[in-house]
Formats: sequence, C-alpha cells, structure tokens
Amino acid sequence: MAGGARAQRESGEAGGIALRDVWLDRGDAPLFRGLDLTLGERRIGLVGANGSGKSSLLRLINGLIVPARGEITVAGLDARAHRRDLPGRVGFVFQNVDHQILFPTVREEVAFGLAEQGLPRAEARAGAERLLAAHGCAGWGERAVEELSEGQKQLVCILAAIAPGPPILAMDEPLASLDLATRLSLLARLRALPQQILMASHDLDLLADFDRIVWLEAGAVAGDGPPREVLPRYRAHEMARAATAAGVLP
Repeated sequence: MAGGARAQRESGEAGGIALRDVWLDRGDAPLFRGLDLTLGERRIGLVGANGSGKSSLLRLINGLIVPARGEITVAGLDARAHRRDLPGRVGFVFQNVDHQILFPTVREEVAFGLAEQGLPRAEARAGAERLLAAHGCAGWGERAVEELSEGQKQLVCILAAIAPGPPILAMDEPLASLDLATRLSLLARLRALPQQILMASHDLDLLADFDRIVWLEAGAVAGDGPPREVLPRYRAHEMARAATAAGVLP
C-alpha cells in the first residue's frame, strides 16, 4: 500500500473508504486483482487512461456494481451487506448529465433524493429550494432542465447528488464537456462543499490542488500520493505512450 493510503488507514475505515483485496472482472476481462486502497483525504483525484478502472472504482464505492470478492467499507458501512444504503452515503455525478437527470424541472430533480429519504413532498421541495438558494440558484425551481446550459445542468446534477447530505461525493469526469470558465466556476463550488470528493478526470490542472492523486493503470495502482509527485509522472508516462503510438519513439 502506498504511503498516502497507509497514513489514512485508520480514518478511512472509520469514516472514509477502504477496499481490501478487491477483485473485479469487466465483462470477460479481469480488471482489479487484489486491489487495496484506503481513501480518507478530503479531495482525491483519480487519473489513468480510458479503461484503467477509474469509473469501475467509483461504481464499486457507490454500490452500482459489486466485486467478485474482497471487502469494501464506505462511511462505516460494509458495501456488500448495505448496498441499498450506499446511495445515501455516496452521491454520484455522471459525466453525461443525460444519464443522470430524471425529472423535467430543477426543483423536482433536486428534491428527488430528499423524497427518497422519506420526507413529505412539500418538505422535499422546500429543502430543494433552500439548497438552490444557498448555491446562487434561487428562482431556478420551475425552470425546465432541458432549457439549461450544459454547465447549469451539471450544477443541478451536483446539487441533486448532495441534497440528501451524503458524506462522500463521487464524480466521473463531471466537467469534461464544459468550457474552461464554467469548469473553474464549478470547481470553486466543489472546493467549498463539506463532502469528501473523489473525482476521476483527464484534466490534470483541475486536480493540481487536490489532497491526493491515485493513478490507476490496467486496474492496478501505478502511483499514489500528492499531486506534485504523481501528476508529473503520470503526464510523462502518457506523453511517452502517445509518442510511441505515433511512431516517434521505438
């Protein structure tokens, strides 16, 4: 286990995320083979090439998929035994907002998670309005989601994910389709959230001030530590890979 994970073992098991000897196949192909990670830092970035396991790791944590074997603890819960409870512990934000948004209006979308917790409809709607107002979106409740910009839709997805108050927010390339100004604005909002955040991203600049970076390569941890140590190594690795593919290097 890398130094960052080792240092966070105790806090990760108590309130963060811990994976022990996790095995997972993707289709007929092996992906994770004995993956061990403890994730306790407040802002953790996941990097790696497409197919390296970033999305699968986030889905394991959220309970969308289960491992073939191994143990996963999320916010004090055994992920296998309490799979149905994990969405209440881990808010999930997809890369494609169209894969996430369920309702025609902003208020309905943000209120859904509150209603799922058992709040009466009126209280869930009122809670959604308070959350929207707290994030500079007062008056958005009646707006049709389909009329929002991509950045506004992504913000609605983030607010819907955090509305039930999960301690963890898992994000799979949430800012990839946005222009730079919108990405920076949403990132500033994310920094202010109290949730522990795990974000998979190919935009290394957005992860530069995170607390920790985990670099996955073919389902294994290739690097784990502070951004200043892991990101330059990962960047150099990908540049060499690209040069080889282009025939620049042998």
